[in-house]
Amino acid sequence: MSASAVVWDAALLGYDLGGEHPFNPVRLELTIRLATELGVLRDVPLLVPEPASGEELYRIHTTEYLEAVKRAPMTGAELAHGLGTEDNPVFEKMHESSALVVGSTLLAARTIAEGEARRAVNIAGGLHHAMSDHAAGFCVYNDCAVAISWLLDNGFDRVAYLDTDVHHGDGVQSAFYDDPRVLTVSLHQHPLTLWPGTGYSGEVGAGGAEGSSVNIPLPPNTRDPAWLRAFHAVVPSLLAEFQPQILVTQCGVDSHEEDPLADLSLSVDGHRAIYRTMRELADTYADGRWLAVGGGGYQLIRVVPRSWTHLIATVLNRDVPPETPLPPGWVDAIRSAAPSARLPAAMTDGADTGFRHWGDDVDGVDDPVDVAIRDTRRAIFPLHGLDPDDPRD
Repeated sequence: MSASAVVWDAALLGYDLGGEHPFNPVRLELTIRLATELGVLRDVPLLVPEPASGEELYRIHTTEYLEAVKRAPMTGAELAHGLGTEDNPVFEKMHESSALVVGSTLLAARTIAEGEARRAVNIAGGLHHAMSDHAAGFCVYNDCAVAISWLLDNGFDRVAYLDTDVHHGDGVQSAFYDDPRVLTVSLHQHPLTLWPGTGYSGEVGAGGAEGSSVNIPLPPNTRDPAWLRAFHAVVPSLLAEFQPQILVTQCGVDSHEEDPLADLSLSVDGHRAIYRTMRELADTYADGRWLAVGGGGYQLIRVVPRSWTHLIATVLNRDVPPETPLPPGWVDAIRSAAPSARLPAAMTDGADTGFRHWGDDVDGVDDPVDVAIRDTRRAIFPLHGLDPDDPRD
C-alpha cells in the first residue's frame, strides 16, 4: 500500500468563476508547478478524477438544485438557488466542473477506504459552504460533505472533520449537525466580523448529536501562536475521546495575514505547522488515515502556492524545510506573467510559530483568544465527559 496519494488533473482548472473573481484557479496551477519544481511530486503518480455522478451528488444536494445548476448556463433570467450572484456567478459547464471537484475528493476518499493509501490530498477540493439546495461562498457543490457521506456508507462510522479556513465551515456543519457519527470542528474568524456570520461556540449540534459540532471563533488579527494555542487547547482532547477512523481536513489558507478577504494574521509557517499537527493527529487517533483538501485562499502568488506545496509535502512525508529558496524556474515564470509581482525569497515568512499550551497558569482572563478557548471548552467538553476547567482534559 502506498503511504499517500495526490489527486490532480488540469481539468480541475475548469472550476473558474471568471473575470476578476477572487476564486481564481491559477492558484492551483501555480501550486502544482511549485511542488513539481521543488521535487515534491517527483515519481508520484497523480490520480486523475472523474466527475461525481448524480447519485453521488444526491447524497447532499437536492434534485431540484442539481437541475438548476445544469440549466443555469442556458438561463438568461434571474436565477435562484444562490446562482448568478456576485459570489457565485454562472459559468460555462458549471455542473460538469463542479461535479469534477466532488469527484476528485471522492477519489481521494475511495483511495483511503480501499486501502490503497493511508493519506490523500486534493487541493482543488474544500468547497465547504455549498448547502443542500443552494450555492454559497464561491461553492456550488460541497465535495467535503459528499465525501464524508460516502465514507459513512463504506466502512467508516466515526469521521472527524477539521476546518482551518478563515471562514466557518457552515455547509459541512449543516449537513451533519444532527449526526453523531461526524465530529465537525471549525476554527475561523469570529462571525461578528466575517461572512457567513455563523460558527459561534454555542453551535454544538442537535437531535441527539449535541457535542458533535465544535466551533472556535477567533478575533481578527489572531497570529500563529494564539491560533495554535486555541487548536491544541480543544482539538486533541476531543479526538482522543471521539476516536475517529479518519480525519478529513479542509485546509483553506485565507487565514494568512496577506489575504485580501479576511483579517486573521497567520503565516505560511503557521500553515505548515498546522499540517504537521494534522498528520500527527491522524497518526495518533485515526490509524494514519488523513484526507486533506484545499479551500479558500486569495493571495494567489505569494501565499497559496507556498502553503499548499507545504500541505502536499506534509501528506507525502516529503517535508520542505522553511528556508528552501523558491526555484528559479517558478520565479521566472511568475516574473514573466506578472512583472510587478512582489515575490518571497523562500518557503517561509520567517514567522514564530511557538505557542504556550493551555493550562500554563498564565491564561489571559481578558485575552480574546483565551476567552474563545474557554467558551468553546465550556460549551463542548461536558458533552464529551470532559472537564472544561481541567487543563489535563
